Amino acid sequence: MAVIVPQPLLNITDLQARVDGHVVLRDLNLTVNRGEVHAIMGPNGSGKSTLAGVLAGDSAYEVVKGRVVYHTAGKALDLLELDVDARARAGVFLAFQYPTEIAGLSNAVFLRSAYNAVCSEQGRTPLDALDFDDLLQEKARQLQMDKGFIYRPLNAGFSGGEKKRNEVLQMAVLAPQLAILDEVDSGLDIDAVQIVAKTIDSLRTEHNAMVLITHYHRILNFITPQHVHVLQQGRIVASGGSDLARRIENEGYENKLSH
Repeated sequence: MAVIVPQPLLNITDLQARVDGHVVLRDLNLTVNRGEVHAIMGPNGSGKSTLAGVLAGDSAYEVVKGRVVYHTAGKALDLLELDVDARARAGVFLAFQYPTEIAGLSNAVFLRSAYNAVCSEQGRTPLDALDFDDLLQEKARQLQMDKGFIYRPLNAGFSGGEKKRNEVLQMAVLAPQLAILDEVDSGLDIDAVQIVAKTIDSLRTEHNAMVLITHYHRILNFITPQHVHVLQQGRIVASGGSDLARRIENEGYENKLSH
């Protein structure tokens, strides 16, 4: 019987980062292989959004030390050396906890520009406006989004739930190799959580990976992660399977985690 060797997509080693002079991540280590979904859980202030911001290249977060290696197209890239645009073109995607509103730029124009930039970087043929519109409408249908939203200014006037669905629409269109989803379930009612989660789950392949940051277990009812990690005070203090997430949901963080 052939042994399947895990193919690493992301290796984080001894990562330390600070915000406004305060250390938030402390010697964090994590390996994410292709085909895997990792859930990162933890109380407020534990460093979950800081980790997402560092991986995406947000300048608000200062990396003090450590390495983040991203494996793509047969190359091992130092992710921390790439600017935000280069990370995105290489297939790294962040769904923001608080998506930005940009008046005057439509969803359709924004996404087509992003999609074609990724295509050019990865040697694929960009799409013209008509073909891209077909793709965009099909992805919007999967998310049960009114097609009118895709022609509106980017997130402008959207409710919190609509913004989160729009983030997942972007992910569905761009098909990233590494998706970092920062509390994509916040602000959604249970029906919207189910739609969003099932769409995310349908995007899983043996070649990509997802890091799902969440406070709550409810989205994990529809997306089963192979690995669940608990972040406290900037460190991963416990790791396990999906049963760990259920434990936390039922019992909370206090006195339930072994270091």
